[in-house]
Formats: sequence, C-alpha cells, structure tokens
Amino acid sequence: MKKTIFTGAGVAIITPMNADGSANWEKLKELIDFQIGAGTDAIIVCGTTGESAALTHEEHVQAIETAVRHAAGRVPVIAGTGSNDTRYALELSLEAQKLGVDGLLMVTPYYNKTSQAGLIAHYEYVADRVKTPIILYNVPSRTGVNIKPETYQALAKHPNIAAAKEANGDLAALAQTLYLCGDDLDIYSGNDDQIVPILSLGGKGVISVLSNVAPAVCHQICVNYREGRVKESAALQLQYIGLIQALFADVNPIPVKEAMNLMGMNVGPCRLPLVSMAEQAREALSGVLKEFHLI
Repeated sequence: MKKTIFTGAGVAIITPMNADGSANWEKLKELIDFQIGAGTDAIIVCGTTGESAALTHEEHVQAIETAVRHAAGRVPVIAGTGSNDTRYALELSLEAQKLGVDGLLMVTPYYNKTSQAGLIAHYEYVADRVKTPIILYNVPSRTGVNIKPETYQALAKHPNIAAAKEANGDLAALAQTLYLCGDDLDIYSGNDDQIVPILSLGGKGVISVLSNVAPAVCHQICVNYREGRVKESAALQLQYIGLIQALFADVNPIPVKEAMNLMGMNVGPCRLPLVSMAEQAREALSGVLKEFHLI
C-alpha cells in the first residue's frame, strides 16, 4: 500500500491577481492562511482553478514556492506540474520537487493528446525520474483525453504514482478503476457535486473549487463521511448543490473568482482569454451567495 498524500478536502486554490493582471503573492499567502484556518486538508496550487495555463514559467515556480514556504508544513502542498510536453512536465516537476512539495498533480496531455499507451509512456517517463508522488489528473472536458480504468491499473503499478483526481463524471468507470487498482491508487473527486458518491466508492476526498469560498463546508462533508455520519455528509453535499452549480455557471475559475470578489476577498480578475461574467450572470451569482449567507 502506498502512502496517502492527504485525506479530506484539498482546495484547488485560485491565483490572485492585481488590477493590472500581475500575480498577487501577498494575497495568495492570505488565502492560504484562510484555508488552513478553516480546516482545509491540503493546498493544491497551479491547477486549472489557479489559471496555470496563463502563468509564465517563472510565475508558476513562484506560486509553488510561495505556497510551500507559507504553508510551512501545516498542510500538504500539491503542485500542478502537468503539460502536453512530457519533457517540460518533467522539468516543472523537478523544480516543484526541489521546492519541497508533497505531491505533483499532472493533467493528461492536452491539444496534441495521445493514446492510452501514450498516457502510460508519458506518466511513467516522469514518474521514473522524480521522487515526489504523482496524482494523475483526468479532466477530459478540458483535455480531450480520458484515462480508462485499464490504463489506471497499469499506471497504479508504478511505485511513484499514488493517486488520481477524477473529473470525468463517470462513476461506473470509477468503480471499475477502484476494483482494478485496489489499494494501489487513491482517488480524489475532481467534481464538487460528486464528493460523497466518490467517498462511498472508497475515495480519499476532493480537490475542490468550492473550498475557495466554503472551505469549512467541504472539510466537514469529508469529516462526516470518514467518521461514519454518512447521512449528515450527504445532506451537506446536497445542501450546497446550488452554490456548486453557481460556481460552474461559466468557465472555471471565472465564477469562483467573481464570488470571492463579491465576498470582499479582492482576488482580482482572471487573465485573458478568460473574461468577467456578464452583469446578469454576476447578479445571479450574487443572489446565490446571499442565499448561502456568504455576502
């Protein structure tokens, strides 16, 4: 059995920006403190929600360094280091490893894509050359590539591939993955509306967008389930479905950043090509936040 990187609710933390579009590292530190203070179990930096695709290499490294240094061992820090260029994925993973991260979140290659055999070759190439455990990241709606259960099974045999963030929404395929992999692969939900279903199949927790605005809620969903209060966990999941849906009413992370700004957290805009929500959509989001007593 491999060591579990974290159990519970990890936040896919946004990258805050200044008004001029530059990264706001001091605000990132504030957000990390807010998350840890609310019970978040891990910080995941430079993921999709962190706008990793719009960060320069230098910013990517600085975001990781800021998160590791400021978290200072209070919770695990996982860095997004995936790329559609295997060599660059390795380069970024080695830099993150040097900075002291607890895990590497590696999205499947996008745009150029690859076959299932190519996925195995891509991940094993990096896994053979790093010591930090890898979390596979399956989000076919963005990448156009889906990791099949049999591919997970092959990758789970590698001692340095520890887990997967599953965001393809296919619970039947996930059940097959868990059956094939057993204790060789931990699973984290990549969808906030499937936390409890994935926990019920044996998942370890969630890598969450919702946690940016409601960290204590996400943490409690996982705690309730882990401590045997399944009905309470499910009830909390269902109670927040409306907020989860509102946070995905536009391309992530547009709505969650807008929500945080409406909450007075001053995290700034998204970078182009992502643009602000239309006024009508912003008003609808504001109404949901009021309904959940967040503003």
